[in-house]
Amino acid sequence: MSLKLFSRGAAAVAFAAALAVAGSASAHRQWMLPSMTVLSGTDPWVSVDAAVSNDLFVFEHQPMRLENLTITGPDGAPVEAQNKFTGKYRSVFDIQLTKPGTYRVANVSGGMMVSYKVGGEQKRWRGAPADAAANIPAGATEVRKTMSDRRVEFFVTSGAPTTDALKPVGKGLELVAVTHPNDVLAGEKATFGLLLDGKPAAGVEVTVEPGGTRYNDERGEIKTTTDKDGKFSVTWPRAGYYWLEATVKGAADAEGVERTSGYVATFEVLKD
Repeated sequence: MSLKLFSRGAAAVAFAAALAVAGSASAHRQWMLPSMTVLSGTDPWVSVDAAVSNDLFVFEHQPMRLENLTITGPDGAPVEAQNKFTGKYRSVFDIQLTKPGTYRVANVSGGMMVSYKVGGEQKRWRGAPADAAANIPAGATEVRKTMSDRRVEFFVTSGAPTTDALKPVGKGLELVAVTHPNDVLAGEKATFGLLLDGKPAAGVEVTVEPGGTRYNDERGEIKTTTDKDGKFSVTWPRAGYYWLEATVKGAADAEGVERTSGYVATFEVLKD
């Protein structure tokens, strides 16, 4: 699904950036903010801002890198992003919606972080899992390996909503659209599900936060937890853009590798 192939070195940089953000998730949020999510007309376009920030939907920390950006069209085929640019605090790109239906726009990243000690000094390494063994010194002690994967996405519809682009890929933490993500209305309840590697993710805390709260003392967070089938519901208090996040941390596997999977989505809630 990737739009472009990029060098091994560029991949390592992308892995490191994603893991660095994951390590400070309590302060920095990753997000993509589309200009609109429900459109009509014969030649609609969407412009997108993408960044990592402390304040939600505010450009003040660092841009989101676009090497792992994928856009899936209503027919399941990849779509090329237009006019991509990365600046000091944000990245931007445009999407031409040439076919009617729902598009899935995702930035999926992952990699490994290893912490260890050499001579009593704490060290860390981040990068692709295949490169880990070559970058851990033979005399390292207290080695701890963590695999991290994160999906950041939103959905946009031209004309009537469709569902082909919403199909799960079966890897990482994903959203199941019981309620279509472009059919969410203020004051109404929407139901979704979470899958981890294609299976229901039960007991996962989900945080939903409205945008536009930069100058408010309260963020207006909504917290809920997935049920035994991985499903959860949100009643949107008002219209506007919302940010959703969920994280699953697993125990170490047989090789001692821990895993953290994250999911982030932006929703535009419309007036009834």
